[in-house]
Amino acid sequence: MAISFDTDDGIGGHVATLTSVATTLTHFTADASAALGGPQWLARCRAEAFGRFAGMALPSESEEIWRYSGIDGFDFDSFAPMPSPIPGPMETGDDSSDLAAGEALAEVLGPRAALVVTRDGVVRSVRTEPDLPEGAIEISAARADRDDGEKPPGLGELGYPRDAFGELHEAFLVDVLVVTVAPEALITRPVVVVHLVGSADRTASTPALGGVLSCFPRTLARIGRSATAGVIELLVSAGSSALVVPVTELDVAEDARLDYANLQMLDQRSTQLALQASRVDQNGTLRSFTAALGGRYARVRTDSDVAGQGAQSSLLAGYLGIDDQVHDFRTLQYHHGPRTRSELLFTGAVADRARSVYSGLIRIERGAHGADAFQTNHNLVLSEGAHADSVPNLDIDENDVRCSHASTVGPIDEEQRYYLETRGIEPSVAERLIVLGFFSDLAARAPFEGVGRFLFDAVRQRLSGRLPADRPSDVPRGGDDG
Repeated sequence: MAISFDTDDGIGGHVATLTSVATTLTHFTADASAALGGPQWLARCRAEAFGRFAGMALPSESEEIWRYSGIDGFDFDSFAPMPSPIPGPMETGDDSSDLAAGEALAEVLGPRAALVVTRDGVVRSVRTEPDLPEGAIEISAARADRDDGEKPPGLGELGYPRDAFGELHEAFLVDVLVVTVAPEALITRPVVVVHLVGSADRTASTPALGGVLSCFPRTLARIGRSATAGVIELLVSAGSSALVVPVTELDVAEDARLDYANLQMLDQRSTQLALQASRVDQNGTLRSFTAALGGRYARVRTDSDVAGQGAQSSLLAGYLGIDDQVHDFRTLQYHHGPRTRSELLFTGAVADRARSVYSGLIRIERGAHGADAFQTNHNLVLSEGAHADSVPNLDIDENDVRCSHASTVGPIDEEQRYYLETRGIEPSVAERLIVLGFFSDLAARAPFEGVGRFLFDAVRQRLSGRLPADRPSDVPRGGDDG
């Protein structure tokens, strides 16, 4: 079987393509894709994507973009697509169980402009607050259970990479959530999107051919010129493991501002392969925040293009891995326009036998003079069996720019611990204070107060019993130096 490396992956490597069909996702067939139905544009997109997918190899660790991931050992053949036909139309009534579940989950995030609830990638409920200005926001769904409608403007136009899982997402896409903010609209509260995955009784989400449920949530947020808005996505398991391949596209127009947060709380048996792609036009601003807490293997690829002159992006992420979790982050800060600015700060910790991976690239294109870009990744290793990899990179093709990158991997600082212990603080309390302080600075910078509080509270709860001082005294303190 011949492999050719001819497609740039966007982060210093290449996507391997095969001259013959090479996937091992045998349950994902052309017939299963076609059976999903929906409007003609969606059926056509799925068919074209499946054709591309069928000629691709699944990724491997030999590719730089998948290095350290462990993907070579994954059993993807255990996954199966959603059954067809896609269940039920969108529900908007008060008796919707999905709406009730979404409201309960969203309550901790504070006031909102609207609530959207999806189940296994299908939009089920939409509710806007009564005081929302008329025409300020339009929320729609490109339903797969309808045969009419047109392709949403801007869908798939941000130029994100199309590897095997990107094509698989497109080939089995069943619905698209579109959030459109009108030009010059000022929306002070976020649109909250709760993605429910699976169900406790599995009656509503049993995959075809048995196996593990797979779903493909898709969100497109388009912020009009000179508008201000916020979007929060919350991804939650509802009782069963799954393969989740979500794609989020964020398009920020000239002089607009978008605050965005993604909170991932999947079951620890689930696998996530996520993509967040953004484009910021002239003098626009994007503030993005990701909190990764769930999943067995949870991967997020973040491609951010500050495309217009004076555009800015701030990419923040916090993660805590426990047990055998793997949190995997790959980032691209892409500077096209002059006098653009991007900042990245990813902060996380690993305990027990968990692992984290960070690999990122700042790419300054010719013509992006005056660009200002920063990339920082900090990791705490809380157990002897835990491990963190951190690989920042720069690719600069222009003069008159300022770029920097930094990364740290290590255990709890001994001097900080000693300082607290000499003031009478118990070792376990001292370590807890240090780790919570490590996350508190990041949480304070979240674009929404409720999101920062959510991350901080989740970290505090999951730290119990996992700090070095919580283990027997014959186990040495410290961690892996990466």
